[in-house]
Amino acid sequence: MAAPRSNREFVEACIKSGDAVRIKQEVDWENEAGAIVRRACELAAPAPFMEKIKDYPGFSYFGAPLSTYRRMAISMGMDPASSLPEIGREYVKRTNGEVVPPVLVDRKDAPCKENILKGADVDLCKLPVPLVHDGDGGRYVGTWHAVVTKHPVRGDVNWGMYRQMMFDSRTMSGAVFPFSDLGKALNDYYLPRGESCPFATAIGLSPLAAMAACAPSPIPEPELTGMLAGEPVRLVKCETNDLEVPADAEIILEGEICPDYKVEEGPFGEYTGYRTSPRDFRVTFRVNCITYRNNATMTISNMGVPQDEGQLLRSFSLGLELEKLLKSQGIPVTGVYMHPRSTHHMMIVGVKPTYSGVAQQIGQLAFGSKLGPWFHMVMVVDDQTDIYNWDEVYHAFCTRCHPANGIHIYKNSPGTPLYPFATPHERKHSIGSKVVFDCLWPTDWDKINDVPTLVSFKHVYPQDIQDRVLANWTAYGYPPVK
Repeated sequence: MAAPRSNREFVEACIKSGDAVRIKQEVDWENEAGAIVRRACELAAPAPFMEKIKDYPGFSYFGAPLSTYRRMAISMGMDPASSLPEIGREYVKRTNGEVVPPVLVDRKDAPCKENILKGADVDLCKLPVPLVHDGDGGRYVGTWHAVVTKHPVRGDVNWGMYRQMMFDSRTMSGAVFPFSDLGKALNDYYLPRGESCPFATAIGLSPLAAMAACAPSPIPEPELTGMLAGEPVRLVKCETNDLEVPADAEIILEGEICPDYKVEEGPFGEYTGYRTSPRDFRVTFRVNCITYRNNATMTISNMGVPQDEGQLLRSFSLGLELEKLLKSQGIPVTGVYMHPRSTHHMMIVGVKPTYSGVAQQIGQLAFGSKLGPWFHMVMVVDDQTDIYNWDEVYHAFCTRCHPANGIHIYKNSPGTPLYPFATPHERKHSIGSKVVFDCLWPTDWDKINDVPTLVSFKHVYPQDIQDRVLANWTAYGYPPVK
């Protein structure tokens, strides 16, 4: 099965596998669509494809596109039943392969150019922008999308998923953290010079393009998308600036980021499961042009309590990128996993404990990297603990982490204003604290006399006894173990 090249191919593949449902009755853009997506996330139900939107004939919604591992597998052209480790290995294999540059196509071959609004015709209210959560500060244009920018000096392209709220018919505002790629470009170049920054927002991307926009990878997102898909991503020139955007996207917004003007944004239901950040003056986007496909589909991510694609996809890519980083530094890691229900706040790292202090070394590398601001807990377990099995991890945490010697706290670190536990002062100034939970037996303990013996089926019985019990399990009267 090939990876879907567009959001439309992805929707059809999900419907075919039973991982999406068509909703034919009319759905209200004000809260109802958001509520459907939220409930689907909380039930791990099929993604809703809403074909009839109140007040917006001809448009549709696709919600919760990647909130399950089944849909993530489909996005990569894999069997929907693939396990998480299988998906992870395939992601690492593809992203360690040859770079696949994008190709530029003519405007006539770009579906996103089927409708073009310029000048006085530009009006965000012509799009079915949803009110995602009751209590949000406004209708959110961008919840599952990519904001495309290009560094004015280096020329490197960035696709980032920065939320965007509709402020009026031509203005959006959004949260852009200073440690993000766009935040750095604005603070390093555009804002000191008082220059506007060209941008384009692409909505309704192929799932792998959206995955690339979320991934904290050093590989440029257009190339990363091509590597994941196994073929070049098709780009097309914008109408009003020199940026290039995915030609098969559903909707494109072109414009400029205002260097000296900010409007209010928020609050918004966050990936942490809380509404944390207050309404404030934030980065402001002025829209100069809208292009869109016939019968365009707006994608919706509804963030809240686990699990949605914000948690699932971010935890997936953060874990794999941290594993790459640690291995590049020669750390004897055996795996890294971030459970999406941690709201991508806790890294679980498996390691061969061959020397003392390795847990702190891992924590320092993790928190000191580009990935660090997105999480604040690192739990280090040994290579005998299954990092994907929470029962084993929790047992290791509760029995091996010394309350005085095994917990290492780092104060005044980079954080985000979205941490629910942070004080109002810490949220305002993006100050975080970090913690490492060292769940390793000390290396200076004698392995026979000091390290306690783990009492479990696979550790205390001879292999022949284990094999006999497993072979006779159903004969004893038990149902088969899946």
